[in-house]
Amino acid sequence: MTTGLGGLLDGQLERHSEVAAAMREQLPNVQAVADELIRRLAGGGVLYTFGNGGSAADAQHLAGELIGRYLRERRPLPAVALIGDSAVVSCIANDYSYDDVFSRQVTALARPQDMVVGFSTSGTSPTVVNGLAAARANGACSVAFTSTRGKDLAAAADLAVVVPAEETARIQEMHVLALHLVSELVDRWASDTGENR
Repeated sequence: MTTGLGGLLDGQLERHSEVAAAMREQLPNVQAVADELIRRLAGGGVLYTFGNGGSAADAQHLAGELIGRYLRERRPLPAVALIGDSAVVSCIANDYSYDDVFSRQVTALARPQDMVVGFSTSGTSPTVVNGLAAARANGACSVAFTSTRGKDLAAAADLAVVVPAEETARIQEMHVLALHLVSELVDRWASDTGENR
């Protein structure tokens, strides 16, 4: 083991634990996102989600938990990760601008009964900002998963989960925690209400 590596790893683990503990203050926001998503799914709505880089992986993760399952057998729930279609993303980026890759898709697809979730560790990514603005313009519920750096994005969204941290790794770790908590609540609803066909 390299000298000092243990201390570095211990420090990273300690910081993870501190941020995880601080996420308790975000539990009402996580609950609000889950409750609104359940309401919209019950009314025939669809979840659309997106992000860049690691946040794109989080968006795909959330969609996967809904279409597949989290813990319980139930019917697949309608969710689309907008980063997943490389032909559409590259077409929009080439013909318009990379900043428009999510907003054009949201404008085309999202309806008032839908929910649109954008993941951004910085809260300043133009693709995510524009995508959530398009959701609001279409009348869909806009949700930001961001950090303390993304207060403007959070304020512009209908609902937000704001990780109390500024380090990208800690933010992404807590985004996964939050999306798992949302998945748990939605999964339980879908199973308890017979949405398992």
